[in-house]
Amino acid sequence: MSTPALSQDELKTLVGQAALQYVVPGEIVGVGTGSTVNKFIDALATIKDQIKGAVSSSVASTERLQALGIKVFDSNEVDKLSVYIDGADEIDGAGNMVKGGGAALTREKIVAAQSAKFVCIADESKLVKTLGAFPLPVEVIPMATQRVIAQFAAKGGVGKVRQKDGKPLVTDNGQWIVDVTGLQIVDPLAFESEVSQWPGVVTVGVFAFQRAQVCLLGTASGVKTLTF
Repeated sequence: MSTPALSQDELKTLVGQAALQYVVPGEIVGVGTGSTVNKFIDALATIKDQIKGAVSSSVASTERLQALGIKVFDSNEVDKLSVYIDGADEIDGAGNMVKGGGAALTREKIVAAQSAKFVCIADESKLVKTLGAFPLPVEVIPMATQRVIAQFAAKGGVGKVRQKDGKPLVTDNGQWIVDVTGLQIVDPLAFESEVSQWPGVVTVGVFAFQRAQVCLLGTASGVKTLTF
């Protein structure tokens, strides 16, 4: 009898639990945002007595951590984190990622920059040859929106302001998100450098400077560990 294939939800649970091996006892752990990370937070609660607490990249993750009795520190209270654990919307074969589907990209990049190691947790559908199929999230200051959309149009990309309840979605930082389709990001480092300089861009959702060193990928045959 063949084993039934694991659902996406079950794969997320597996990689969330697998990420516990990267948590350093007695330290503060960097925690990302999203449905896969929620599985990691649930797993983290089982060893909460072995860690000092967490630095979180979103209000949603902070609330979940606190509800499970895990102390959350402000990033300014913490000098350096040994590890940051977060998901990705896309990851390539070098550990570069597209992130921000959950609108927390700016805080995610801040916590990732504080961390010595980025461990990405994802299911295998997120592994791609070239970044860009997933709409690229860009957090922008609202008055710059149309100018930023025009600059992406010059690169062949189509930008749209992300909506929630018929109005522009407002991030935890009080800004808007432009989602850009139609891009092929063949040089993520150069792309991130360039777009980050555009006036009004708070953060572009390409994580090349803060790329992953490890990716725990949920596959039909279990968790596969990729190192970059």
